[in-house]
Amino acid sequence: MFESKERIALFIDGANLYAAGKALGFDIDYRRLLKRFQTDAYLLRAYYYTAIAEDQEYSSIRPLVDWLAYNGYSVVTKPAKEFVDASGHRKIKGNMDIELAVDALEIAERVDHIVLFSGDGDFRSLVEAVQRKGVKVTVVSTVNSQPPMIADELRRQADHFLELSKLMEELGRAPSERPPAKVFDDAGGENNDEDQV
Repeated sequence: MFESKERIALFIDGANLYAAGKALGFDIDYRRLLKRFQTDAYLLRAYYYTAIAEDQEYSSIRPLVDWLAYNGYSVVTKPAKEFVDASGHRKIKGNMDIELAVDALEIAERVDHIVLFSGDGDFRSLVEAVQRKGVKVTVVSTVNSQPPMIADELRRQADHFLELSKLMEELGRAPSERPPAKVFDDAGGENNDEDQV
């Protein structure tokens, strides 16, 4: 799929990729993901986008975000907004589409190929705009979940579609292999093993 000297950039819609992996029954191993694409081409940048609930004392996504930032990913976060919908249910909103689109358009001048890990149909216009600049776009998501996690219009617009379930062996680990929760030592310090992520 990639030419050997192609310059590529990865754009990971964190919430969307997490949901797709969960629908397929596996967790993404981000170390393996990075290595997989570094061996295929010249990886210029790997972006990971997620919203974080800032008002919570502990956010379950925080350890992952910290690990990614120290291990080769450019992490883009923003505070999630909490609101109550019309039926009185508490909802959290944290859309990162604009941030991802701006970064993709900015880097398009310096890459040959963009790999977008998302099935969100809102990205169809972005993919088309990047293609007009002469950049190929591969979209990674799944049609093998119920319902499919990729919007048909996004899949049609992309130059290539990679089925996430076919990458399961290379990029995944079963939820049972998930590392245990962080353990704190007697002094209150964190006892963390980097290889757990």
